[in-house]
Amino acid sequence: MKHPLARALTAVVIASCALLTGCSENGNPVDFNAGAPGAATAPGVPVDRDTRMPAGPKSEFRITRTLDDGTHIARTTLNGAKSGVTGSVWVWAPKEYQDPKYAKSGFPVLIALPGGLGSPQDKSGVTNYWVGGDIKLQENLARWTAEGKSLPFLVVMPMLNPDTRYHDGSDIPGQAKMGTWLTDDVVDLVKANFRTFASRDGWAFMGSSSGGFASLKSVLKYPEKFKAAIASGPDIVPDSPMWAGHPKEKDANNPERLAAQLLKKGGPDVYLAFQAGSRESASVINSVRRFQNTYGKGPVHTSFQIIPGGRHNAWDYQKGMAAGSIKFISDQLKAPVPNSS
Repeated sequence: MKHPLARALTAVVIASCALLTGCSENGNPVDFNAGAPGAATAPGVPVDRDTRMPAGPKSEFRITRTLDDGTHIARTTLNGAKSGVTGSVWVWAPKEYQDPKYAKSGFPVLIALPGGLGSPQDKSGVTNYWVGGDIKLQENLARWTAEGKSLPFLVVMPMLNPDTRYHDGSDIPGQAKMGTWLTDDVVDLVKANFRTFASRDGWAFMGSSSGGFASLKSVLKYPEKFKAAIASGPDIVPDSPMWAGHPKEKDANNPERLAAQLLKKGGPDVYLAFQAGSRESASVINSVRRFQNTYGKGPVHTSFQIIPGGRHNAWDYQKGMAAGSIKFISDQLKAPVPNSS
């Protein structure tokens, strides 16, 4: 048994850590479902038929950043069973995830993809910039939720490229199966470890630049799994040099062709929130407008947020999200269901 004085000293150290910026929880393990309010009274009993309780296998998450509201961003290493790809995935659960009234409900998932290569060679050691405290995506989402603009999303931030080449979020023949990684393995990880929804009403993508392309393409290719996407300053067609010699597979991952197929089938409905800064290249803005004018009808619902003075960066894209894009997709997705309903 620990001596009372030792317990008192421990309490002092913990209290001091809360005040000192040099004392960090980073690297500590975290269980997002540990002690979930209400779990003890009705373990594993969901509030509705669409809620999926975490069934494992359980992954080890370690804290990389703690927000002022006490919520954590944590990283795990995912060995993709279907893709064969191994890489980092970060997850943030909003404070609502620990609210007793939502203890038996699923939560909507937002898979957030970075632009650029997002490669392991990044000097910061971060392969998805939505994780960082300089961008503050999670703080903004918490504020937007409080303002009624956003659902309380579980934010999932996977590695986008396993090396210093653009993989277009796709299974390019002879290369790492990054399409399977994003749309199967990452999804399976989230389902195994968090309360989610079984239906596509609880699943969306968000990404910028090359991550915007991967987000757009993933929703159009698998509309039975994903319902919405925010695509900021996106490429509209696949452009990785590694597609050379594989035109058929390239076409199968082309958002324009995928949208045409969805129109021909007549659904299911998808919701695509495009964004671009007014100071971006005209080619970016024009390509989005062409896509919207050609395919934005029937089951392909689109919006286009032009960000005044905005450039091709994550900070400006969040201004567009606040102005309307996050609400556009939130209005189409499922919110957590209170226990009493």
